Amino acid sequence: MQSRKGFLGAQAAPPSSKKIGDAAEDEALQFLQDRGLRLLTRNYRTPGRGGGEIDLVMRESDGTLVFVEVRKRLRSDHGGGAASVGWVKQKRIVRAAQHYLLGVSRLPPCRFDVVHIDSTGVHWLPAAFAAT
Repeated sequence: MQSRKGFLGAQAAPPSSKKIGDAAEDEALQFLQDRGLRLLTRNYRTPGRGGGEIDLVMRESDGTLVFVEVRKRLRSDHGGGAASVGWVKQKRIVRAAQHYLLGVSRLPPCRFDVVHIDSTGVHWLPAAFAAT
């Protein structure tokens, strides 16, 4: 008979940061779709090293192309999720958006949003930064 020692008190491994990020993107996507945005692309990446990634590329009903960065923070230290989208991250997102737009025949109005998720819920910051 095999011993079951170790099974009863064993705890499951905590979820990986990838799983947490994917779940946050799912939650942000549903939140934005509930507000009328339509998903075009998820996790758009530029080719090569040092490229950028855009979590969600969406379209508003008026045709505006929306590049969305999703952040989830369990704690609000250092300003929480929205504050973690600093200028370096913004530049990478803008570069990825420029690459994405190379495949668009007609340049639509564009904006950069941040959706951050914390213990109080989902927070949407439309036009959180500009492509400067």
